[in-house]
Amino acid sequence: LMVAGRVSAAMAAEIGTMKVTEQLDALTTLSTDPIKYLVFPRIIASIVSLPILVLVGNTIGVMGGLFVGVTRLNFNSNSYLLNTIEYLTFDDFLSSLIKATIFGFIIGVMGCYNGFFSNRGAEGVGRATTAAVVSSSILILASNYFLTELLFKP
Repeated sequence: LMVAGRVSAAMAAEIGTMKVTEQLDALTTLSTDPIKYLVFPRIIASIVSLPILVLVGNTIGVMGGLFVGVTRLNFNSNSYLLNTIEYLTFDDFLSSLIKATIFGFIIGVMGCYNGFFSNRGAEGVGRATTAAVVSSSILILASNYFLTELLFKP
């Protein structure tokens, strides 16, 4: 949700500013499709970068647990790592990457969509950024429910 707030707002603000200043019309006049030129690269980037961010977060979480367990709780580091490997299944790992990929898609689409349909100057761009954050956050929460139901079915 933090990434959704930051990234979708930035995408909506950038594309919304381009719309308000008629740069999107200029791209169309130059026979450049704004969707192919502006939207697809942003969606692909968010689809690729969010799973990488989740991998980093998962690694930091496991290593942070190891650090706290060993230094504060006097766990044996080998025992901690063996139990982590035993109880952390491949399905857990895969489901986090699937969710991250779908969330990245949602963030990219909502940011670009709201930016493309902004209007009325700076006020419209501000409304578009707010709408991008709200819509991407709501869609992430809703899709998280359905993905959890789908991925963790017994």
